[in-house]
Amino acid sequence: MRRVWPLTVRGTGALLLALACFVLASELGVIELVYFGVLLLAVLVAALVSLYLAHRTENVHRALSPDTVTVDRDAEVRVRVGVRTAMPSAPGGWRDTLPKGLTGRAQGVFPSLGSGLRSGDRSVDLHYTVTGVRRGVHAIGPLSVTSSDPFGLTRRQNLLGDRTKVIVVPAVVELASLAAYAGDMGGTQHTTTNQIGQGADNLIARPYTPGDSMRRIHWRATAHADTLMVRQEEQESTPQATVVLDRGALRWASDAMHAPGADPGFERAVSACVSVTARLVQDGYAVDVIDSDGTALAEPIDGGESAEVDDLTRHLATVTTRRDDHLPRLPHLFTGGLTGPVVVITGRFDEEDAVALAPLVHHSVLPVLLAVSPIEDGLTRATQAGWRAAAIRLDDDLGASWATVADRGANRVLG
Repeated sequence: MRRVWPLTVRGTGALLLALACFVLASELGVIELVYFGVLLLAVLVAALVSLYLAHRTENVHRALSPDTVTVDRDAEVRVRVGVRTAMPSAPGGWRDTLPKGLTGRAQGVFPSLGSGLRSGDRSVDLHYTVTGVRRGVHAIGPLSVTSSDPFGLTRRQNLLGDRTKVIVVPAVVELASLAAYAGDMGGTQHTTTNQIGQGADNLIARPYTPGDSMRRIHWRATAHADTLMVRQEEQESTPQATVVLDRGALRWASDAMHAPGADPGFERAVSACVSVTARLVQDGYAVDVIDSDGTALAEPIDGGESAEVDDLTRHLATVTTRRDDHLPRLPHLFTGGLTGPVVVITGRFDEEDAVALAPLVHHSVLPVLLAVSPIEDGLTRATQAGWRAAAIRLDDDLGASWATVADRGANRVLG
């Protein structure tokens, strides 16, 4: 924070005039000019002393709406400054210190204040808008307030309050729904018949409730229970989906390992991760978000729980890459059965990677591959193996790429 010259333009003019009076008094022999110069200096000193001797206490409280800032989205910051001062003050200026992860015009006019000897503590409300530019945890503050004396001759810069932590979360892009295909991809419209053993007599029975069809009456269970029982033939399934965010450092720029937001390519991948997860959750899937080695990046999210998606964005606000490369061994995590949609989001992707991931296609009803930096014929080879593959480069439209791979009839490469 730069230091502020303690005199205003008016005060600086008064100081120059006092010096000029001393020079002219010596040259012209007019003693009255010395008295006038001394008077100006005395006024300046008194004004400066008043800023430092007046009893003044301040506290700063910041509140954000919403409480997290999204990359490329705006958020409002409200600042309440509690003030107690023994002497009146003229209007001044204020400026809040913004980190590199946020941008905005955090400055304005600090209002004049009267003496607080009778009125006691007062508060000044300030507000401004910030925009998220870099994912991570950042800090706003301290607040700089420049105050002046009632005559406007001197000024003082005060740094007020502590820093306020702000979480900048990855951007969430609205993606096309998979709901139209939920029945055959394991979604919420899918139902299963849960039969124990063979024959209708082995179906689960429950007490009759008004509205049940008479065709569903389970007569044997009714005879045993001595109350009307009906067949419980249908049971809602719990569809599962997996989103894999590949954090292998070899697939991203080296900066991605050091700090969140340093590599634009990895930022696109993180944004795609939360966007795809949000889409699947809205479509009713229970989603696991994992690294390519199977490590969970967040708690499993139940279908329809949008609040848990917000928690995911907070978890991913600080995620970075790591040294190990586990993507070629990813199919081993899914051997032994068939699962729902599997969405793999990676950076650099070539033909060798496509060959390594090919076995995973047979264990997912909807294998989707999104690559930020595909090279050679990697995506073409992956598509031939059965993946719904697309490039999501920085200049690509993420929504359009997802719409292509989510299209039931699509089985081609985009990009």
